[in-house]
Amino acid sequence: MQNEITNLLQQIGQTGARNLFGKDFLLTWEKELPDIERVLLVAEALQWLRQNNISTRCYDSGLALSIFRDQSTRTRFAFASAANLLGLEVSELDEEKSQVAHGETVRETANMISFMADFIGIRDDIYLGAGNAYMREVGDALDDGFRQGVLQQRPGVVNLQCDIDHPTQSLADLLHLKHTFGSLDALRGKKIAMSWAYSPSYGKPLSVPQGIIGLLTRFGMEVVLAYPEGYGLLPEVTTLAQDNARRSGGSFEITHSMDAAFQEADIVYPKSWAPFQVMEQRTELLRQADKPALKELERQCLLQNARFQDWQCTSARMKATRNGEALYMHCLPADISGVSCETGEVEAAVFEKYRIQTYKEASYKPYIIASMMMNMGFADAAEVLEEMWERGRGRKRF
Repeated sequence: MQNEITNLLQQIGQTGARNLFGKDFLLTWEKELPDIERVLLVAEALQWLRQNNISTRCYDSGLALSIFRDQSTRTRFAFASAANLLGLEVSELDEEKSQVAHGETVRETANMISFMADFIGIRDDIYLGAGNAYMREVGDALDDGFRQGVLQQRPGVVNLQCDIDHPTQSLADLLHLKHTFGSLDALRGKKIAMSWAYSPSYGKPLSVPQGIIGLLTRFGMEVVLAYPEGYGLLPEVTTLAQDNARRSGGSFEITHSMDAAFQEADIVYPKSWAPFQVMEQRTELLRQADKPALKELERQCLLQNARFQDWQCTSARMKATRNGEALYMHCLPADISGVSCETGEVEAAVFEKYRIQTYKEASYKPYIIASMMMNMGFADAAEVLEEMWERGRGRKRF
């Protein structure tokens, strides 16, 4: 038992991470590989300590603030769980009940809610070209407040999903892959199909597929992005993925065939998203509050989606994967054919076969978020974890 945690602590100390402490976590590709590895290792250490009934509270007080500008179940509760794990209290800003509606600026709001805050988690994925920019505006406001002596500490900002990336999801996915295949090194050469899949809805963000191709291409994987003509992602992210693959010795390709993507794949990730051109139109219409035009855009997009109802993860397609047993992944909730909808992203039989796996995939997110916050808040996470371990031998969580 002691060897496992000792091993993790040694590995954390050897990562050489240098871009986490005191820094916001907004895009995975802004972090170096040692930073990514440390986030995973600290998450594993926190999970191990909790599983062994050892307290992981490293804060006696303080707030973890959250701002959700879109609906959320998993990420909302993952953030709350992560904060509680570290000893922080969660407080969520409901903008409809705040003074934002009366003209309060981002700079003012960011400072007024942060007097006792250690972290702010933000989900803002509705407006293409605005979500990540909003997070950076909040960060700039906090820098100013701290510099001017308004804030006693500068809260760290955690991206809980934006228009560009979904770091907490993609890192939880990476940790799931690490545990499934045994190590990060074992991912080298593994083929993952990040594929668009049919959904009877529209307007789903681009940030999940962009997060996956932006992260997994850094680990020498063979990443295949599949989508019907017209459903492309942000060009700058696909260019980033190509560059990552070249540097890591992996590969990145785009295909317009789901069958080709699934062929001999080790992992499949079928997920619906809207074309970025549509998301650009939607952003403008949302800002103009043009409800009739939004309704017409939705109608047109659903008609376009209906042309590709055969883009589903089916038992037949899964047979074409590596040994017919590829790992199915999804960020959830999935549109399940015959369960949540008549025709959707995944066949009911396939989803049920991998249901527990997808739940495990989701279970890593609280630990990833807690690790992000711990690494942002403490210069030496390994030292803090070691103190938890030493203290915990005599004092349990309950």
